[in-house]
Amino acid sequence: MSPASQPFWSRDQYSARRGRLAARAQVTSFLRRWFDAKGFIEVQPAALQASPGNETHLHGFKTALVLPDGSPRDAYLHTSPEFAMKKLLAAGEKRIYALTGVFRNRERTALHAPEFTMLEWYRAGAPLERLVDDCVSLTALAAHIADAKTFVFRGREASPFEPPELLTVRDAFLRYAGVDIYDSLPIGGRPDAEILASHARGSGLRVAPDDDWSDIFSRLLSERVEPNLGIGRPTVLHAYPASEAALARLNPDDPRVAERFEFYCCGVELANAFHELLDPAEQRRRFTTDMEEQQRIYGTSAPIDEDFLAALAEMPDASGAALGFDRLMMLATGAESVESVQWTPVFDPGGRGP
Repeated sequence: MSPASQPFWSRDQYSARRGRLAARAQVTSFLRRWFDAKGFIEVQPAALQASPGNETHLHGFKTALVLPDGSPRDAYLHTSPEFAMKKLLAAGEKRIYALTGVFRNRERTALHAPEFTMLEWYRAGAPLERLVDDCVSLTALAAHIADAKTFVFRGREASPFEPPELLTVRDAFLRYAGVDIYDSLPIGGRPDAEILASHARGSGLRVAPDDDWSDIFSRLLSERVEPNLGIGRPTVLHAYPASEAALARLNPDDPRVAERFEFYCCGVELANAFHELLDPAEQRRRFTTDMEEQQRIYGTSAPIDEDFLAALAEMPDASGAALGFDRLMMLATGAESVESVQWTPVFDPGGRGP
């Protein structure tokens, strides 16, 4: 049996991974010290929630919460601790972080796993730019502790110690896809899928007849833009289209874009950050739109967490970020997949090793 096909606990397989796992443990310890020194408190959000989240392509694990009388209620493993942590902000917390396992169905690639570790943190009263600084510091810290001079993934390299490139989504699409997404984003109007589809076809991208604007945008991003981000140094991709705002506020000076950024190294998205939306009515509208799309595409949708919307009305102004800790450790240790840096990867019915 080749080492790659052996179970993760086999001596040969585990021995090959042991150094990366030890580095993971060290980085975890130092990350906690970093947050403690910044005045954060670590919280432990419950993994079992009323909703896994309502974004269109987010797939939660559904289970049943059985009450003492034996009656079941739908429940979900969280895809992120976001809803729970925002409820803590509404309760009065100012700086919180969580390093916790999260669960996403239909995801298993070199960069995705059904269960993975997310580092999520919030700063009440802080601008989004502060979280850019956090991402830069945390990435450099992980690299330093893991003794990584350079991050490498699939032939792409980046120094985790260089100041990041700041790049708007519009400029990134112009540079790497030859597409001006603003042509299809009228001020005060709905995104025009036909215009974006025409531009995408002109750049050589396949577009399906039933693709909507977000489908085309996502494919351009993943196929044309992302592989070029975070090369040589990290990239902060910001000013996302409003339709991709999820739980972020819109830019008051240009409502076509949201106050959101993603942090990349070696073409790998490491973190996603928002200036958080505080309007429950607008959040409900976005959830409803995403749920309708999820129903159209997948034939199912998750419920809205009404308690979360109630808490949103009480939440202070805040910025928050979620960082894929396994991805960070993959880059910091030179691994080829996120499961290679997980202590015990989720079982694989196909029998592949990590």
